[in-house]
Amino acid sequence: MPKPTKGPRLGGGPAHERLLLANLAAALFTHKRITTTETKAKRLRPFAERLVTFAKRGDLHARRRVLAVIGDKSVVHELFAVIAPQVADREGGYTRITKIGNRKGDNAPMAVIELVLEPVEPKQRAAKPAAAEAPAEETPAETPEAEVTEAEAAVDEAAGAEASEESAEAPAEETEAAEAK
Repeated sequence: MPKPTKGPRLGGGPAHERLLLANLAAALFTHKRITTTETKAKRLRPFAERLVTFAKRGDLHARRRVLAVIGDKSVVHELFAVIAPQVADREGGYTRITKIGNRKGDNAPMAVIELVLEPVEPKQRAAKPAAAEAPAEETPAETPEAEVTEAEAAVDEAAGAEASEESAEAPAEETEAAEAK
């Protein structure tokens, strides 16, 4: 059983906090982003992410567990039909909290909590050093062919370099001969 949070419960008792978080989650799933106080946003984040995890499962039991928290069937349908497929390949971190300064009336710190619906880009792996990429043992059948190919490539490169040097020297000799006349 989860341990209850200590301290004040967002201005009321535990039942009030439960209803408040359910209403905030319903508003978040309906509007995709809401503006609230930082404290409420921080308390809403794990609550909403848990509901999104249930929606990703998508089975009947998960739907009934979410319906037990959020009473509005249209919000639950949107969560399961629209939001869950958009975050299907994301492994957590379904919400983002951005601090936006203090409220004008009572100077309460405000924040925007929004759903992260952008597709996940796979991480690029760092390139391994050349020594680590070389195979530990080479088979005897592969070795002669590899050496022949590398040797032919080296000969071809050397011949190409000599040909380019000769072609570069030939115009220079022609210009010197033309200047001497």
